[in-house]
Amino acid sequence: MGLGVLLWGRGVSALGDGLWFTTWALFFTRVLGLPLVTVGVGMAVAGAAGLLAAVPLGALADRFDPRSVLVVITVVRACAMASYLVVDGTWSFLAATVAFTAPANGGNAVRTALIAGLVTDNAARVRALAQQRVAQHVGYALGAGLGALVLTADSHSAYALAITGNAVTFGVLAVTTLAVRKPSSVGATPRARVVLRDRPYLAVVAATSVLSLCWAVLSTGLPLWLSRSTDLPLALSGVVVVVSSVGIAVFQVPFARFARTPDQAARTAVRSGVVLAASCALLATTAGGSGAAAVAVVVIAAVLHLVGELGYVAANWGLSVSLMRDDARGAYQGVNEAATATVQLFGPAVLTFALGGFGAGGWLAVAVIFLVAVAPVPVLTRWATRTRDPATTSNTTP
Repeated sequence: MGLGVLLWGRGVSALGDGLWFTTWALFFTRVLGLPLVTVGVGMAVAGAAGLLAAVPLGALADRFDPRSVLVVITVVRACAMASYLVVDGTWSFLAATVAFTAPANGGNAVRTALIAGLVTDNAARVRALAQQRVAQHVGYALGAGLGALVLTADSHSAYALAITGNAVTFGVLAVTTLAVRKPSSVGATPRARVVLRDRPYLAVVAATSVLSLCWAVLSTGLPLWLSRSTDLPLALSGVVVVVSSVGIAVFQVPFARFARTPDQAARTAVRSGVVLAASCALLATTAGGSGAAAVAVVVIAAVLHLVGELGYVAANWGLSVSLMRDDARGAYQGVNEAATATVQLFGPAVLTFALGGFGAGGWLAVAVIFLVAVAPVPVLTRWATRTRDPATTSNTTP
C-alpha cells in the first residue's frame, strides 16, 4: 500500500486533533481544575521539548525505517493522550503533556521523510504533501465540529469521550502507517549533524520559516485586533478562519505546482511574503473601523492572507524537500520543523506585543518582518542549489 492509506489515516487523526484542540483548554481548567498559569507553563515546557526532539527523531528515521519510527511516535502520543484520563495533579499533567506534545514536530518531520521515501520525484513529493494537508484540514474541521458538541455538553464524561476518541484516532493512524510499504533506502546514513553543518540549507529554512508567523496572525493577531482596536464583531475572526480552512482544502494542491523546483519555490516564497505584508497593511487601515466597509476590508485582507499562506506552505515544501540530502531526509525535515515550531512558539507574543503596544503600527511592523524575511530567499536558494551534491539529492521534475 502507498500514499492513499497514509493520507486516509492522517485525515482520521486530524479529526482527533480538531476534537482535542477545541476542548483541551476547558478540560484542563474546568475538569482537572488546573490554574491557567500551570497550563501555560506546561504547554511552554512541552513546546520547548518538541523543539529539542525534532532533529533527533528525524535522525532516527534516517537510521532506521521511517515508517516504523512514525508508528512508534504515534503509539507514544496515543498512550499519552489516554493518560489524561488519569491525570490528578500538576506533575502528572506535565508528564502527559510533554509526552503528547514533544514528539509532534518530530512526527511531522518523519512523516515528510516517509513520503519522500515513497515518492522519488520532488514535484510529486510536494503534491503528496499538499494532499496530506488537505486531508488534515478536512479532518480537523470535522473534529472541531464534534468538539463544539463536547463544549455544549460540558461534562466530565463528554471530555473523557473526546480524549478516548482522540487516542483511538492515533491508533488508526498507527495501523494505517504500518500498512504502508517500506520506503526506498538511499544507502549509508550520515550523522544527524550533517544538516547542522549545511549552512545554505539552514539559511533558507531560517528565512522561510518566518512566514509561518502568518498562523499567529489568524490565531492571535486578528482576534486581539478586532476586540481592542475596532468596533467590528469578534465573530468576524471565526468567519476568517472558516474562509481560510475552506480555501486550503480547495487550493492547496493546485498551489503545489508553484513549487516544483527550488527556483520556483523561492519566487513563490517572495510573492507570499509580499501578499502577507499587504494583508497586514490592509488590516492596519481598519483601526477604529465599523460597518460594512471595514468588514469588506477585513475579508479582502483574509483572502490575501489565504493566498500568502498557501504559497508559503508550498514554497516551504518545495525548498525543504528539494534542497535536502536524500540520505538524511529525517534530519533535514527535523530542522525544518524545529525552525517553524520556534516561530510558532514566539509568534503569539510577537503579535500581542506589536498590536498591543503600537496599534495599527504593529500591523505595519509585522508586514516589514514578512518583507525582510523573504527578500534574501532567492539568493540563498541559489547558494544552496550550487552546493548540492547530485549524488545525495533528488531534483528531478516531470
